[in-house]
Parts: sequence; C-alpha cells; structure tokens
Amino acid sequence: MPTKSGPSRRRFLTTGLVAGIAATTAKADPITDVQPWAQGLGKGVDERGYGMPSPHESHVLRKSVPWLVAETKSSINFTPLHQLDGIITPNGLAFERHHSGVAEIDPAEYRLMINGLVDRPMVFTLQDLMRFPRHNKVYFLECTANSGMEWRGPQLNGVQFTHGMIHNVMYTGVMLRDVLAEAGIKTEGKWLLAEGADAAGLSRSIPLEKALDDCMIAFKMNGEALRPEQGYPARLVVPGWEGNMWIKWLRRLEVGDQPWHHREETARYTDLLANGASRRFTWVMDAKSVITEPSPQAPVSHGKGPLVITGLAWSGQGVIPRVDVTLDGGINWHKARVDGPSLDKSLHRFYYEFDWDGSPLFLQSRAHDNTGYVQPTKDALRVIRGEVSNYHNNGIQTWAVYSSGEVENVEIS
Repeated sequence: MPTKSGPSRRRFLTTGLVAGIAATTAKADPITDVQPWAQGLGKGVDERGYGMPSPHESHVLRKSVPWLVAETKSSINFTPLHQLDGIITPNGLAFERHHSGVAEIDPAEYRLMINGLVDRPMVFTLQDLMRFPRHNKVYFLECTANSGMEWRGPQLNGVQFTHGMIHNVMYTGVMLRDVLAEAGIKTEGKWLLAEGADAAGLSRSIPLEKALDDCMIAFKMNGEALRPEQGYPARLVVPGWEGNMWIKWLRRLEVGDQPWHHREETARYTDLLANGASRRFTWVMDAKSVITEPSPQAPVSHGKGPLVITGLAWSGQGVIPRVDVTLDGGINWHKARVDGPSLDKSLHRFYYEFDWDGSPLFLQSRAHDNTGYVQPTKDALRVIRGEVSNYHNNGIQTWAVYSSGEVENVEIS
C-alpha cells in the first residue's frame, strides 16, 4: 500500500510533460490553438439577472431514489456531495425532504403564532420577526435517516445516496429565545411544540432548554431568501440535532410542560434496537465523516500518480479537530488535513494526498470531535442497535478502489 505523506512534485511534472508531448504529436493542443470562445464576443448576461451555472455543470444536480418514497409529494432529494468542495452547499443543491409537497407561501400572508404556557399569546408577521436582532450562523442539517439504508450492508453505490441527506449553509435569522421572550414563558413551561404550515402539519417536541440555547428562526440561507423547498419564508434551525426537528414553513410554537409524542416522534424517527424496543429522543447527530472523492460516482480517472482524497466530517456536539484516513481498510491510519473554517456544528472539509501506485485500496475516514468521541465502525453500532434500524447510522464507510480506478461501496468485517 502507498504510504507516502505527500505526492511527488517531480513525478507530477514529468507525467504532465510526457502527456503534453504525446498530445502535440497526435493532434493540435488546446493550449496553442485559438479556441472558439476566443474568436468572437461572448453572450451577454442572462436578462433574467439571476446567475446560473455553466452548461458544462448541468449534470451537478440533486437526485432522488425512485423506490425510496411512494411519490414526489413525499420526497427526498440528495445533495451531490461527490461534485462539491469546501463546506458550503449551494442553495440549489441543498438536500431537502418534504412530507406533503412544497408549501408555496405568500410572505405578506405569513404568520407565526406563539401560544400555550406563555404570559401573552402572540402572532408575528415576517416583518415583525425581521425587526429582532439578526444573527448569521453556519450549521449542517442532517436527516436522521442519512445512511440508514446501509444498516444491513452496502445498498447504494454512490455517496450522494448513502450520505447525501445533508447540507451546510449560512443561516440568517433571529434567536428563538428573543422571540419567545416577547411572549413570556410561564414557570411550568418545559417543552416547545414546533409546527409547520404545510399540509402535513409536521410537528416536533423540543426541550425548552435547547430552544432557549442556540435555536434560530431563519429567513435567509447563504445570503438569499430561503428556497420554497427549504421552508420559505421562515423555518426553525436546531443546530446539531436531527433535521426532522428543523420545522419548515414554521407557523406555530406552543409552550407546554411535557412532550407531545406526535406522529413524527413516535411512529418515526425513533431508533429500533436489537431487542425490538425503540429508543426515543435521540436528537443529537453524532460525529460522522465520509470520503466524497474518490467514491463510486467519482472514480479515479487519471491513473497512477498523485491522488487527492477529500471528504467531509461533522458533529452535532461541536467541532472536528481531527480526521483520520486509511488506505487499507483500517490497518494503518493517517492524519488527514482539515482545511477551511472549523465552525461549531458545521461541516469540515478534509484532504489526504499521496502517490497512488495503482494497487487496490480500501478507503475509510474516521472523525474525532471536540468531546473526545470517535466515529465508530458499523459493526460496533450493530452490537448495540442490531441490523434492522433506520436512523442515526454514523458508522465508518468503506469504498473499494480497484486498479482500474473504479470505486464500489463495500463493507469490511
């Protein structure tokens, strides 16, 4: 197995030079030809005024798994993790899940009610909310079912489908505690019910301690208004906790003295254990990571030589100070390079560079968070949880890289 800590600069330059000479003898080289785009004026900016990706990037799209849901009215659209870099997910590619189609809400008609165990039941317009002090925070949102289909072993041959129920954006909004303070919470208030305005009326119980800590009501993502599928005009942000609690199209907040035990926190989003019992209220998304390239949808196409491994790591408990990468299925681990911002409850980008000699690889990554928690293997999770669960699978993922450069989703026992 190759174990060099960095690619050979000389080898890279030599390989490139030989390739260049071969190209010039076979046909005209694009670097010396005057290409069509340099022979005349280009097109003007689209009159619509909203910038669009290059046509050459038209394949970079969210995608769904047709057999996963009954119809598009209750759909899951996965982020193409293998085609992105850095830590911010573009708005048009951000994972989304809806249970009754996308609610199209007129912001002028939007209202948010606060009721229950409060001193003053209140109703806010969108403009009312925007008058509170604003905050900008970068957080990941991960569906608790992300990687859920992998509990029984490899199911889907692509990181977009095994790990793409996640996105990471900058939210602009107001702190939930500031809004609740306007209504005044009674002493006996211990829980908060958040309810959406879509036809599903999706609702979740949230401990008041969390609601008053770091939760937000957001109305912008990455600087622009929320997309309709992301809860326009306002949604709840519950940092580090499972995405089903981040209620979209937020319409009501009720303060109570106990959890409500509604459908989405009883019939779903509980962890089925090996003995048949269900574990409830497991909100926090534990430390997790995945290599996004190479991966089944991003094979190695350049052959031997310098190879860049990259991926993402995150933790609902805080930050990721360290990520390890193995090339041989866990026999030897190497410290990866975490690059870019290291933000609380946000995605972290890591890289590991080495010279690949063409030998088969078994790639894995392992995240460490700032609490000391280390990402477990899938087998370690199954000892506790059994093999028929659907949620909170943060086990280590394995990609097999063959000499041809092809990559496959596999599991090592």
